[in-house]
Amino acid sequence: MKFEDIKTIGVVGAGTMGQGITQICAQAGYKTILFDINAQVLQSAEATTTKTLDKGIERGKLTEAEKQATLGNLTFTGDTLQLICDVIIEAVVERLEVKQSIFKELDSINGPETIFASNTSSIPITRIAAGIPHPERVVGMHFFNPAHIMKLVEVISGAATAPDIAETIKQLALKLDKVPVMAKDSPGFIVNRVARHYYVEGLKLLEEGVASIETIDKLMQASGFKMGPFELMDLIGVDTNYSVTTSMFEAFHYDPKFRPSRIQQQKVDAGHHGRKSGKGFYDYQ
Repeated sequence: MKFEDIKTIGVVGAGTMGQGITQICAQAGYKTILFDINAQVLQSAEATTTKTLDKGIERGKLTEAEKQATLGNLTFTGDTLQLICDVIIEAVVERLEVKQSIFKELDSINGPETIFASNTSSIPITRIAAGIPHPERVVGMHFFNPAHIMKLVEVISGAATAPDIAETIKQLALKLDKVPVMAKDSPGFIVNRVARHYYVEGLKLLEEGVASIETIDKLMQASGFKMGPFELMDLIGVDTNYSVTTSMFEAFHYDPKFRPSRIQQQKVDAGHHGRKSGKGFYDYQ
């Protein structure tokens, strides 16, 4: 699949990341199909897309005509048979077996030229591609939240990824007005490997009673960070952040420096997932 041959993009998973990826693909002029098995989540993603586009108009970054063109490029569906696309991007939970299952199912209705891109933030692409027909077309395309604003995209090549496929995804990222960075296949890749300790150390300070959530966040903001670790985890999703930390902890053979926090696990168990649930480390209700 060459870059100029890409006409239709499928996105699997209508959560925060999936919705954002879908929106920017449609804005770039691609026919874009967003799939999710949960009808309510799918409806929420559709409403969020319209709301975000309206905000873009209010801020002068988008015209009404561009909004309508974007919406015209979008299809929201719970039917996997509609996912016959040139590029398919999965943006689901950070579980290897789930990602592999999705790609294996979609392989049965798509040709070998369809590119399978994973938005994983921590699972090695080589592991995702294992057992999937034509693993040379499996590649990492890791966006950052919020996807319609954040410019960086990590393009990750697994052991089997063909160089021309990685280059095609790089060109696609540029078309989406992103800044692609080519990364090696290692747990957490570049950004999450470096940034993981921003969250982990903040949580350790909280566990040890060194300072409060508010104090830690304010100190980091005073040091030049736009957000403290707890405010950032609430934005990303406490559950998503915890899942990535757990995945990296396992991938690095349980190295203590990646140990997930029991405080964060309690938040996840309680359903306090951050802004999207109305409560995380802070209360948004």
